[in-house]
Amino acid sequence: MTHDVVIIGGGSAGYAAARTARDEGADVGIIDHGPLGGLCILRGCMPTKTILRSSDVMSLMKRAEEFGLKPVPAKADLSAIINRKARLIGEFADDRIHALQDPRFTLYEERAAFLSPYEVQAGTHKLTAKAFIISTGSVVSRVPIAELEEVGYLTSDDALELHDLPPSMIVLGGGPVALELAQFFQRIGTLVTLIQRSDHVMSQGDEDLARPVEARFREEGMTVLTNTRLHRFAKDGAQKVAHLTHNGEETTISAEAILQALGRRPNIDGLHLDAAQVEVRQGKVIVDDTMRTSQPHIYAVGDVNGLHEIVHIAIQQGEIAGWNAVHSQAPSRRYDDRLKTQVVFTDPQIAGVGLSEKDCLRQQIPYHLASYPFDDHGKSMTLGETHGHVKLLASPEDGKLLGAHIVGPDAAELIHELIAVMYYHGTVHDLVRMPHYHPTLAEIITYPAEELAGQINSRSAV
Repeated sequence: MTHDVVIIGGGSAGYAAARTARDEGADVGIIDHGPLGGLCILRGCMPTKTILRSSDVMSLMKRAEEFGLKPVPAKADLSAIINRKARLIGEFADDRIHALQDPRFTLYEERAAFLSPYEVQAGTHKLTAKAFIISTGSVVSRVPIAELEEVGYLTSDDALELHDLPPSMIVLGGGPVALELAQFFQRIGTLVTLIQRSDHVMSQGDEDLARPVEARFREEGMTVLTNTRLHRFAKDGAQKVAHLTHNGEETTISAEAILQALGRRPNIDGLHLDAAQVEVRQGKVIVDDTMRTSQPHIYAVGDVNGLHEIVHIAIQQGEIAGWNAVHSQAPSRRYDDRLKTQVVFTDPQIAGVGLSEKDCLRQQIPYHLASYPFDDHGKSMTLGETHGHVKLLASPEDGKLLGAHIVGPDAAELIHELIAVMYYHGTVHDLVRMPHYHPTLAEIITYPAEELAGQINSRSAV
């Protein structure tokens, strides 16, 4: 079988690539061994946000007296939460499956393996193409901690199918998945201990964005252990015991369950990328900004290239690769991460776009910085949501926004105003001039913008 373009993997990135290539007139084949739907729909963004909504509601119910309401007993039914998730995810997956089965594609529900740079085996089919796009996503990483495999643990995939609530849980990791699931279980009744090796959670980002989340977790009863080194695990009856060093002192922590949320890795096992002569480094498929691998006619998009494990970026990469794969003789479309955006759906939420303070320091980019706290902002105070702050970074020369970060209520929604301003290469002066309705959460953005505008105007006057 011969196609113009063959896509390996039908998730968010793969489907975006397939749709784009088809719209550009290509004959497209898609190989996906299933279950069809992709990571975001089946085991990622959508199921986690569905169950987080339940724990958010429960948290508000527990705070009834704070708002002058008589308290009511709140008890979670994990099985009902998971069943609601399953119904919604089934609907989302059906839509994607229907799209993949569109007769304008040729769908092969098989496993794929390269036979050469120009040929792929898909079950009984040998497929050739002018271009291939690898979009096989990621899988849970296995970590070399002594006795962890023997003691046993849950992964994020397992947690989304769990019907019986563990009385206690150790959560390993401090990234988005670990944080979201740790708070979910803590809020619905599990006693959670979160263990993170670095000095703060979300260790790749700025420390001041992590601390309000840690503070909220501790207020809710969670034990948060940062600066912690794990040595080994053991069993003590029904208990699973972590032997560790925390702040220089050796100790143990016990729980009925362990959630291993120490990250994911590109899903390339069995693809035989060596036969395709595609460069892989540290388990990631290496690509340039056109999404091409070391083989110019083979592309890799989404989690499999390890650049950013974020769905909208995966879709963007898929669209770039799909267009480039069809128009190989035209100037290539390129990926630009200037508007790199990330959101963590904890409470408080963390959201950011563009450069962080760490990025500016590492890249030696000059910047001015200003922030403003939610605990001094009228609308957030009326809502009772006062954790966190807004943080803006701007160019000292002209006030152009370099990065914007929010840790606080509705950060996932508020960040989009800042994305829009940065999309149009806007400045802090634009933020000051734009009208912001009072009282709203969005109004808080004007306060650090005004401070930065004053700094930059003063500098210009000098």
